[in-house]
Amino acid sequence: MSKIKTAFFCTNCGYESPKWVGKCPSCSTWNSFVEEVVTKTKTQSSETWQDYHSNTNGKSKLIALKNIEAVEHPRMVTPDGELNRVLGGGIVPGSLVLVAGEPGIGKSTLFLQTALQLQGKKILYISGEESEQQIKLRAERLQIQNDDIYLLTETSVDLIFVEIKKLKPDVVIIDSIQTLQAPFIESAPGTVSQIRESTTAIQKFAKETNTPVFLIGHITKDGSIAGPKILEHIVDTVLQFEGDQHFAYRMLRTTKNRFGSTSELGIYQMTGAGMRPVTNPSEILITQKEENLSGIAIACTIEGVRPMLVEVQALVTHSVYGTPQRTVSGFDLRRLQLLLAVLEKKGGFQFGTKDVFLNITGGFKTEDPSIDLAVLSSLLSSFEDIPIPENICFAGEIGLSGEIRAVHRIEQRIAEAQKLGFEKIIISGYNKKAVKANDFSIEIVPMNRVDELYRYLF
Repeated sequence: MSKIKTAFFCTNCGYESPKWVGKCPSCSTWNSFVEEVVTKTKTQSSETWQDYHSNTNGKSKLIALKNIEAVEHPRMVTPDGELNRVLGGGIVPGSLVLVAGEPGIGKSTLFLQTALQLQGKKILYISGEESEQQIKLRAERLQIQNDDIYLLTETSVDLIFVEIKKLKPDVVIIDSIQTLQAPFIESAPGTVSQIRESTTAIQKFAKETNTPVFLIGHITKDGSIAGPKILEHIVDTVLQFEGDQHFAYRMLRTTKNRFGSTSELGIYQMTGAGMRPVTNPSEILITQKEENLSGIAIACTIEGVRPMLVEVQALVTHSVYGTPQRTVSGFDLRRLQLLLAVLEKKGGFQFGTKDVFLNITGGFKTEDPSIDLAVLSSLLSSFEDIPIPENICFAGEIGLSGEIRAVHRIEQRIAEAQKLGFEKIIISGYNKKAVKANDFSIEIVPMNRVDELYRYLF
């Protein structure tokens, strides 16, 4: 009979301890240890995939780096251009991709749709949360026909590997990693030890067979990926699927990628027929309005290598109560306070007695500092109640001394503004040398300080 023992695991990093401790020795997190029942047997859980894959005997071969022949496998390019973008150009053979997001955001829909679109590839879709009938109903709503998709509703890692050995799929999709149960571990699915053991076994399978695997994951109430932090270290790519359920648009962000950039962004629109990739996000992020309104400015930002224009809305009102409010949506609150301080110190504007509300339209969130100039312009527009001409857009960072600082990839931003029909773009004067004005039909207005901007606009 196997020996059963209890161990304590850190829910943040997966550190194992024989007794409960208040502070994790590994990641210094307080009150993160939970008790789990662990079974130790002669056969270790790390041999899970090797038991079914006879090409390896668990022996590692020492080899010099100079003797390794570099072979670059071609990526599997999907019909979904947004997914290709965030993955760095397509699906890498043998890669392990973790996709996390809020419940109901559309993770299962997106990857069932991706599986249906991969014609000519043998796809295994493993679900631990839904029945075959539920997945079939969703596939019918997507209205895409593919005869090479196989469904498996199973949570045991043992049985999953048995079916994988029979089918030999080209791509494996697992929904979700928190429902899997590895052998030799008696704790419930979703616990730290179960997630760690299951992911390790799947990683070994992916690397040894060169099969790409997508893991759909849950997130906790504070927005982090459920399970130990080591889960994000094990996988090759981490994608965060986000968006407000009250909006139809979803953002797929890359937070880790061993095969590409970590600052890419894919945008989708949720429809009744699945996720529709948005190829020109600038059009959906700019409101089509019949009249010119105060407090609105257009910013030219960049996410990864993609330039896009977003609409910034500001509302400045007199504070009825003693303490003025500062409310933001899609923008950093501390950054807003910094810009208000610059306007008070360098421009003499009394925002200390005003309530300030700021919104980035479309549920979009950005951390690009080049949006500062548009935010500042929208604040001034609402403060003076004078509209900014709708044919002007902005790209610049604001410094603490009131200077307009240069931003990177300015020519891509100007080209995007020109493509969408804007007649003027206000940029930093320090960016002027990097721009060949003769290459653009749009008027480029360089400025160095905030007071120049105010005199120009108002």
